[in-house]
Amino acid sequence: MISEHALVHPEAKIGANVEIGPFSYIGPGVEIGDDCWIGSHVVIKGPAKIGKGNKFFQFSSIGEDCQDKKFKADEVTWLEIGDNNIFRECCTVHRGTTQDNSLTKIGSNNLFMAYTHVAHDCIVGNNVILANNASIAGHVKVDDWAILGGMTGVHQFVHIGAHAFTAGCSLVLQDVPPYVMVSGQSAAPRAINSEGLKRRQFSKETILAIRRAYKVLYRSGLTSAEALTEIRAIAAEHPEVACMADFVEGSGRGIVR
Repeated sequence: MISEHALVHPEAKIGANVEIGPFSYIGPGVEIGDDCWIGSHVVIKGPAKIGKGNKFFQFSSIGEDCQDKKFKADEVTWLEIGDNNIFRECCTVHRGTTQDNSLTKIGSNNLFMAYTHVAHDCIVGNNVILANNASIAGHVKVDDWAILGGMTGVHQFVHIGAHAFTAGCSLVLQDVPPYVMVSGQSAAPRAINSEGLKRRQFSKETILAIRRAYKVLYRSGLTSAEALTEIRAIAAEHPEVACMADFVEGSGRGIVR
């Protein structure tokens, strides 16, 4: 059902069983999949492709031009959103820029709480949570199952690994390896996200192996190269650990310390 008070551009493509509330605006170049719910006073601009079963609460702004001063009005850039995401009140998500891949991309089953912000050229995986007022700057990558606590701020080009956790009010200036919990300003490693891993049914043996890898990386006094050798030895028996070594080896900004 589309409210008579909503404004839907004739070039927008609206799937089956989509509800659009009063005073919402759907612009040209927007494609919305089946079973989406769009509350009142929502703005969605394109080019944007949105999957199925997404929910957009009031005053969220999706697919707007980015806040990068290099952005030109005639740049053709994109936003892609997967399925079953929730965007709560006043979320902002911006399209990409031609300085990167012209794309901001969000996966599926994510929760963006009130007042969260996803900047231009960000890549967000699946099952991610951004708590209230968490903001990620341009070109940030957030991998699957990561959780960003309320008021977290993430510097541009930072990479947040899978199953990582940032405490409330963290300021993240460097990459956060998979499974690692950080807090502080600037954020520093504190432990592994053991509670989250338990909830996701990681075995006790795997959690212990991840904890061993964390201690090798942060508490052994080894150089990064020496730590990587030991972590890969742990990963030989516990494959879930391999992503930690791959992440550290491929880090562009350097990992949190």
